[in-house]
Amino acid sequence: MKILAFESTCDETAAAVVEDGRRVLSDVIASQADMHALYGGVVPEIASRKHVETIAALTEKALSDAGCTRADIDAVAVSYAPGLIGAVLVGLSFAKSAALGLGVPLIPVHHIRGHIAANYLAFPGLEPPFLALAMSGGNTLLIDVEGYTEMRILGGTRDDAAGECFDKAARVLGLPYPGGKPIDELARTSAGGVYKLPQAHVDGAPLDLSFSGLKTAVVNLVHHAEQTGEPLDRGALARDFTQAVSDALVPRAMEAARQAGRTVITAAGGVAANSIIRRDLEEACRKAGYQLYLPPLKLCGDNGAMIGAQGYYEYLAGHTAGMELNAYATRDISLN
Repeated sequence: MKILAFESTCDETAAAVVEDGRRVLSDVIASQADMHALYGGVVPEIASRKHVETIAALTEKALSDAGCTRADIDAVAVSYAPGLIGAVLVGLSFAKSAALGLGVPLIPVHHIRGHIAANYLAFPGLEPPFLALAMSGGNTLLIDVEGYTEMRILGGTRDDAAGECFDKAARVLGLPYPGGKPIDELARTSAGGVYKLPQAHVDGAPLDLSFSGLKTAVVNLVHHAEQTGEPLDRGALARDFTQAVSDALVPRAMEAARQAGRTVITAAGGVAANSIIRRDLEEACRKAGYQLYLPPLKLCGDNGAMIGAQGYYEYLAGHTAGMELNAYATRDISLN
């Protein structure tokens, strides 16, 4: 089964053709990062307009790269939530027209489910159940993946997402947007241990996270150094900040797996590309005797292939939609 898939929840326009949920025939992405870097972050209106300008030509390239014609496509999958509502609507509207024109089913895919499914593309032997640590610019969640389409949230951030925290910390350190890769590179220049940063705990919810205090602490440290003329070790601060994020994520992922009775853990989302978090997850899983699946870096960020992968399993579960399908800025992952 060949699925034409679309992803447009933020600042990447992506289209892909995926066969039977596991084989990527094509995966093309048009990034807007350079444009949004001028503003230090994503400007939603600009993102939406660029999706409109890009998506049709990107679709043609996805079909060409896959060696497919329109007649070869069996279904159309699209991320319909969560994300920047204008951006999501562009991809959804185009996917609706494609499905209608081709006379094939339309498959709605939750964006975070897609990130989790990226692991199916990288690891053919991976099957549920497992514990997923999903961490991106807009979401940070601990998810018990009971089946391909049955998922339960065990914990998550109460405020900022981990990826957003990385972007804000990078910005105040004078690093370019998006901040994940630059701050990772800067962090690797230092052993850290210089700055004591806060760790938040949510009373009565040990698996929940909070990153707003950590973000504010980094901002205040940098501003204080600028205002007083005190020296600032940027590399050490980047390292200590990254370690603080990892120290919030990794132990909770291990505890969530223990509570759910899972011995397999996967990571998903853009923050899963961070080298320190990957290292800490590997070490924690080794000590616990758990199997860890870390997606390759190219599948950590937003892409169309992950939507096509999850779309296949949504289709098998009977999760298709009509032209009345709406877009959502927020949406529980347990719903589809």
